[in-house]
Amino acid sequence: MRLDELASHIQATLRGDGAVQITACASIDSACDGQVTFVANPRYISHLGSTKASAVIVSPEVVTRPGLARLEAKDPYFAFRQAMVALHGFRVHPLPADAAASTPDRSPMAVVHPSATIGASTQLHAGSVVERGAVVGARCVLYPGAYVGAGATLGDQCVLFPGATVYDGCRLGNRVTIHAHAVIGSDGFGYATHGGRHEKIPQNGIVVLEDDVEIGSGCVVERSAMEETRIGAGTKFADLISIGHGTRIGKHCLVVSLVGISGSVEIGDYVVLGGQAGVSGHLKIGDRVVAGGRTGIISDVPAGARVAGFPAVDMQMARRNYLISMDLGGMAKRVKQLERQVETLRLQLNDSKETRENS
Repeated sequence: MRLDELASHIQATLRGDGAVQITACASIDSACDGQVTFVANPRYISHLGSTKASAVIVSPEVVTRPGLARLEAKDPYFAFRQAMVALHGFRVHPLPADAAASTPDRSPMAVVHPSATIGASTQLHAGSVVERGAVVGARCVLYPGAYVGAGATLGDQCVLFPGATVYDGCRLGNRVTIHAHAVIGSDGFGYATHGGRHEKIPQNGIVVLEDDVEIGSGCVVERSAMEETRIGAGTKFADLISIGHGTRIGKHCLVVSLVGISGSVEIGDYVVLGGQAGVSGHLKIGDRVVAGGRTGIISDVPAGARVAGFPAVDMQMARRNYLISMDLGGMAKRVKQLERQVETLRLQLNDSKETRENS
C-alpha cells in the first residue's frame, strides 16, 4: 500500500513522500525499510532517532528526525491498530480438512445432535460437539474439541477455539470469541456447610455473554445458582481469569490476566482491572474505575476512582505507601534508635527533676 493511501485509510495527516510503498507494520526497534511503526508511549520517543522504519505514526506534537515520514494522528495507538487491519487483517479461519468430502462447512468427524440448529456457513471442525437443542448461528467457527452444551445458544460469527467449552443453557451474543480451553458456565462455587460437611447448592442459572465479548485462554465464567452471570457487550478478558457465580460485568471493560472476581459482584461500564487484581464477593464497582495490578478490592469502589494496593486505596496513596514499604527494615531501625533517644531523655529529665527536688 502506498503511504498516502495508508494515511487516508487511517485518517492521519501525511508529512513526507506519499509514494513510498508500505508492506507491513513493525515495532519501532525492529522496523525496517518498507514498514510503518508508531509511538504512543513517551518512553519510546528516544527510538525515533534510530528507527529504520519508512514511516512512523505519531501525535502532531512529537518531534522526529528530518527525512522520516510522519503519519500524524490524535490517537497514534488506534491509528496503528487501523494500519494493522489494513496491512495484515485478522486471522483467517480455515475450512475443515475434510470439507471436500462432506460439505463446505462441516467435518464428518464433528458430532452434532439431530435436534441442534446450525446456521449458514458455520464451520464445524473435526472433534467439535454440538449437543441436543443447541443453536449455533451463521458464520461461526468451532475448532477441534470445541463443545456446545445442550440448549446453549451462540449468535452469529462466534469463534470457539480448540477445547473451548460452553455449558448447557448458556447464551452467547454475536461475534463472541472464546479462546482455547476457556469454560463458560461451569458450576458456581456454592456450598452450604452443615454438620461439618460442605453440601453443594444446585447451580441452576446460566452465563450470558453479550455481543463482541472476547474471553482469553483458560478463563472460567461460572454459572449462577439462580438467574445469570453476565458479561457486558465489548468486554475483553485476557487469559486465566476466574469470574464467580452471579457476578455482572458491564460493557467495554478490560480484565487483565490472573484477575479473580468473587460471586455476586456488580461491575460498571469501562472498568479496567489490572493483572492479579482480586475482588471480594457482593461488592459494587462503579463505572470507569481503574484498579492497578495486584489490587485487593474488599469494599465498594465509587465511579471514576483509580485504586491500587491491598486493601485498595487511592492510587496515589498506594504509590506513597509502596515507596515507604520498600525500606521497612530501615524504618524499624530508625524507630528503635528514636525510642532509645527518648528513653535517654526521659531518664535525664527524671534525674534533673530529682536534683531540683533535693536541692
